[in-house]
Amino acid sequence: MIFDDLVAEQDRLDSILDGLDDAAWRSPSGAEGWSIADVVLHLAQTEEAVVATARGDSLGLTSHDDDDDGGGDGDDGDGDGTLDDFMDRRVRAQRAEPAVVFERWRSARRAAVSALRDADPAQRLPWAAAPLKPTTLATTRLAEHWAHGLDITGPLGIPFPDTDRLQHIAWLAHGSLPYAFTLVGEEPHDVFCVLDAPDGSTWQYGSPETDSTITGSAGAFCRVGAQRLAPDESGLVASGPYGPVALRVLRNYAG
Repeated sequence: MIFDDLVAEQDRLDSILDGLDDAAWRSPSGAEGWSIADVVLHLAQTEEAVVATARGDSLGLTSHDDDDDGGGDGDDGDGDGTLDDFMDRRVRAQRAEPAVVFERWRSARRAAVSALRDADPAQRLPWAAAPLKPTTLATTRLAEHWAHGLDITGPLGIPFPDTDRLQHIAWLAHGSLPYAFTLVGEEPHDVFCVLDAPDGSTWQYGSPETDSTITGSAGAFCRVGAQRLAPDESGLVASGPYGPVALRVLRNYAG
């Protein structure tokens, strides 16, 4: 179940973070301009947003302390810049000592999973570009923790092997293709994805009747969708009238 896999992904990250010394926490992450501590702070803030939306508060990152930047409604309140800009300002406004950040994330991630488990499974919760059912929101949280796990472990040279939990992320990326197509002015098109799973099995998404396809490694597919790997460096093969476009716009998230 997605909630159990989300917890497993967070547990893996928790174990990695628990082994870091202060210098590692303060070192640059793979997210430009952010330290490892900044990445974990961002994860804490967004997990707090999950709790807020699940309990019916206005969508967004609720203020954790008095140094809020004023965008506590979760939108880029003043309309200045993108959501990424807002997130960056939020992190810069609430930086703290690594130990404080770590405990904030630990508390927030437990509360977020609990809130999603308890939510009405049929009720869509406000989130980013569109309201999501709790299971889909949990999938986006798994995808974000995994992507930022890459940002944390990569620069530190810590092993972060692919797992079968990527199946959730690949499903999310394929399901987000219609939205991704519209972002570049294209009509949505079906694309059949045939992916080599970490355990050697094959995952398939979409209709095999379509003539647009993406084939290759599930790990590469998810990394392209997370914008952690360039499509032309992924080894993925895109064919048909819309496969190459789909690979170019692939994303594991909305917004």
